[in-house]
Amino acid sequence: MTLPDAPLSPAATDRTFQVDLRGLVDLLSHHLYSSPRVYLRELLQNAVDALTARHGLEPSAPADAFGIRLYADGSVVRVEDDGVGLTEADVHTFLATIGRSSKRAEKIAEQRGDFIGQFGIGLLSCFLVADEIHVLSRSARTPDAPAVEWRGRGDGSYTVRTLPASARSRPGTTVTLTPRTDAGEWTRPAQVHALARHFGSLLRHPVTFDDGTGGPGAPVNPEPAPWARTYPTPGARSRTLSAYGEEVFGFTPLDTIELDLPAVGLKGIACVLPEAVPTGRRHGHRVHVKGMLLSEQAEEILPEWAFFVRCVVDAESLRPTASRESLYEDDTLAAVRDALAERLRAWIARAAASDPDLLARFLQAHHLAVKSLAVHDDEILRMLLPWLPFETTDGHCTLDEFARTHRTVLVTSSVEEFRQVAAIASAAGLGVVNGGYTYDRELVHRLPEIRPAVSVADLDPATLTAHLDPVDRETELAAAAYLALARDALAVFDCDVALRTFQPASAPALLMDSREARHERTRSQLAREQEGGLWGDILGALRQEAPRAQLILNQLNPLVRTAVAIDEPELARTSAEALYGQAALLSRRPLRPAESSLINRSFLDLLAHALRKDS
Repeated sequence: MTLPDAPLSPAATDRTFQVDLRGLVDLLSHHLYSSPRVYLRELLQNAVDALTARHGLEPSAPADAFGIRLYADGSVVRVEDDGVGLTEADVHTFLATIGRSSKRAEKIAEQRGDFIGQFGIGLLSCFLVADEIHVLSRSARTPDAPAVEWRGRGDGSYTVRTLPASARSRPGTTVTLTPRTDAGEWTRPAQVHALARHFGSLLRHPVTFDDGTGGPGAPVNPEPAPWARTYPTPGARSRTLSAYGEEVFGFTPLDTIELDLPAVGLKGIACVLPEAVPTGRRHGHRVHVKGMLLSEQAEEILPEWAFFVRCVVDAESLRPTASRESLYEDDTLAAVRDALAERLRAWIARAAASDPDLLARFLQAHHLAVKSLAVHDDEILRMLLPWLPFETTDGHCTLDEFARTHRTVLVTSSVEEFRQVAAIASAAGLGVVNGGYTYDRELVHRLPEIRPAVSVADLDPATLTAHLDPVDRETELAAAAYLALARDALAVFDCDVALRTFQPASAPALLMDSREARHERTRSQLAREQEGGLWGDILGALRQEAPRAQLILNQLNPLVRTAVAIDEPELARTSAEALYGQAALLSRRPLRPAESSLINRSFLDLLAHALRKDS
C-alpha cells in the first residue's frame, strides 16, 4: 500500500527569537542573582578579564601597568579599565547579542581558563540598578583604533556610533550607569566602595575608588593576599594570617592552617573555630576565583566532617556556576575537596605529634568532629582515639587513661542505660563507658585496635546484676509480702521487683529498663489490642517475649529496710510506687504520662499519710 504524497509546504523561513529584555532582567534578578549588588561584581569581572586579555597582547608590560578605576558620586557609577577594549565589530557582536561573550572570541577561547566569566550575561546585571548602560571603548588590538560608543536601554533598544580616537585617549573601556531612584541602596558612593572592597579585595590588578569629592582615589586592594606576602619571621606570618581570619570571620582562630594546592592554583587559610558548633552544622567558606569573591557560603569546598574550620581561599581552576555565586560540582572540585581534607588531617597529626596543648584545646571544643572523622579514618583513629574524652564511671577521661585501670571495658548502648547503672557499676568496680552519644559506642569498640591488651564488650544487664549480692533467705521471706504488693502495684509498667544488696548504700533502688525493651513491650501491647485483622497478624508475627523492666531494691539502704517492713497494704503499695518513680527520675529518661502521674500521686499520698500520723 502506498500513501499519497503529502502536499508541498511553503519554504521554511529562518526567524530569530524575540527577547523581552525587561522579562529577562526580571528573571536574572529573581532566579539567577541573589542580590542587585552583583552588578558591581560583574563590572569588575569584565574589567579584570579585559586586563587579562591586554596582558596577553603585551606580556612584557609590568603587572601594575594597567588598572581599574571606580567612580561614584550618587548620580552615576562608572567603572573604567585599561583592558583590551572593543572594536565596532566587537560591540555589534558581543554587546548587542544576548548570551554572547567576548571571551568566546577565537583568539581568546584558547586562553579561556585565564578569565573569570564564561557566560556573557554579566552586563545585563547592570539593568538591575539602571535603565541605561553607556559603554565607551577603544580597542588595543588595532593601532589608532577609533573609539566606539554603545548605549543600551532596559526596553531592549540600543545605539552604536563611532567616535574619533580622541574621545578616549588610550585603549580600554568605560562603563557608566545612571542609577534608578529605587537603586540608591546599591549605588551610593560609600556602598559602591564597600562592594568593591567586598568583591575585589584580593584582585591582582590595582583598583582605586573615587567618590567625586576631589581627593585622591582610595585603593580598594592596597595589599596582596596575606598568604602571598613575605614576612620577616614565621611568627609574624602566623600572627598576620590569624588577624586576617579574625577580620574576615569575626572570631579569633584557635589556629590557622595554610592551604596550598599548586595543581589548581589554590592558596588560602583555614581558621579553626575556638568553640564547638552544633552537630552537622556546616559553615560557609569564602571562595575567590582569580581574586574575585565568588561566594561567602561555599559549603561544598570541604567535606561535611570539617565543620570545625572556616576557610578563605583563592583559586585559579575552580569553575563557577552561571550565577557566579557558587561552585560547579565537577571532578576538579571533588579532587580539591579531598586534597583540602588531607591538609586538615595533616594539621591534626602535627598537633598530636608536637603540640599537645593545642591538641587538648582543639579536642575540648571539637571532639565530636574528630570522632566523626575517626570513625571512617583509620589513621586519625590511631592517632587520636587515646586522646578523645568519654563519659565513664571514672568521670570524664580519655580511653587511654580509662584502659590503665580497666582491662575489660563495658560500653552502654544509650545515655539512659549509662545513667541507670553508673553509680552501681562504679561501686562494683566495673569500668563502663557511656556509648550513647554519637560515634562513641563504635569508637570504644575499636579500642582493642590501638590497645590489644584491652577487651571491650557491650554492657549486658546480667553482667551488672551478677555483681548485686542476693539477700539471705530469712530476709527474703520477711520481705515477700511487700515484694508481692510492689509487683502488683507496678504491673501496669511490666515491672518486676527484686531485693538485693549493692553499693552504694545511699542508692535505694535501681531500675533496669532499656529503650529497646520498652519499645518491645509497646509493640506487644499494640498487638494484643489489635487481635485479628491485618494489623493483628502483622504485629503478631513480630511479637517476641517482651522483656520486663526490673526494679531492684537495695537492702543496704535504710529507707528500703523500713519500706519492706510496712504492714499496711496501701502504704506499702504507695512506697513501692514512690521508689519506682525515684529510680525512673534518676535514670533521667523521658517519663511516660502514666509515670508522671504515679510520681505525683505517690508523693501526695505519702505526704497525706505523714500529716495524718503527725496529727
